[in-house]
Amino acid sequence: MCMKQLKRLICTICLVASSPVAAQGLLGIEPFSLRAEGGEDEIETDRDSFTPATTTAGDGLWIVEAAYSFIDNRGVPETHSYPELLVRRGVDDWLELRLGWNYEVGGAGSPVSGNVPSDFGEEAEIERESRIFYGAKAVLTRQSGWQPESAVIVQGLPPTSGESNDTQLSTTYIFGWITEGGAVWDSAIRYSTSSAEEDDFNVWAPSTVLKVPFGERWKAHVEYFGIFSDGREEETTQHYFSPGAHYLVTPNFEVGVRVGWGLNDQSAKFFSNAGIGWRY
Repeated sequence: MCMKQLKRLICTICLVASSPVAAQGLLGIEPFSLRAEGGEDEIETDRDSFTPATTTAGDGLWIVEAAYSFIDNRGVPETHSYPELLVRRGVDDWLELRLGWNYEVGGAGSPVSGNVPSDFGEEAEIERESRIFYGAKAVLTRQSGWQPESAVIVQGLPPTSGESNDTQLSTTYIFGWITEGGAVWDSAIRYSTSSAEEDDFNVWAPSTVLKVPFGERWKAHVEYFGIFSDGREEETTQHYFSPGAHYLVTPNFEVGVRVGWGLNDQSAKFFSNAGIGWRY
């Protein structure tokens, strides 16, 4: 996909996401609040799995998320990623603005966060890089029978330090269903631009996660996600399996952990991630 085509795609998504009239006219749907009527109103973060949530922060609300990731790479030094800071501001029940920042140090970029695109660098020496990211998230459809809840995220990611000077673009489409018992099955497909030295290429990252509540405040999940380069001189494929759990200290404050294992030789051997989310 050339840059001109990518810009047209992002403009179309932004048009749909930024206007209820556009969404209803182009897609035959109407934005809405994903909070179930009469149900529990609790924080739902994007950081507690690789697959983001289909929900937004909520009209007039803020969500602040932060996490630390440790990645045990194959053949290159381990990677540390922090603070994975993401600030979400609800403009309406169906639209939020997003701003974040992250720093990575190690032999390869962190592949475990769904908020920033992966760096496919495979250097034997330690590298340091930081990026700011900004964008928006918009609800598109409401669950109705087999029709899923869905949302879209569009982000820009310019570097703030490190050797890279390229601003990356990322678009994520998320869809999923909530059962009467509170279990959530969400899936996503993420497209982003990326580069390694003089090699510019695309990255596709499909994922699916099943979250099941147990007790009053706990949720556990199992997840698969993959990361695939497209148009790179030497193509790279990564597969991961990841279980995790998070706990609601209050309806507005969440803590969570997840771990994961690479399923092929081109993926990292192991990763762990711990973080928090706060809504106010």
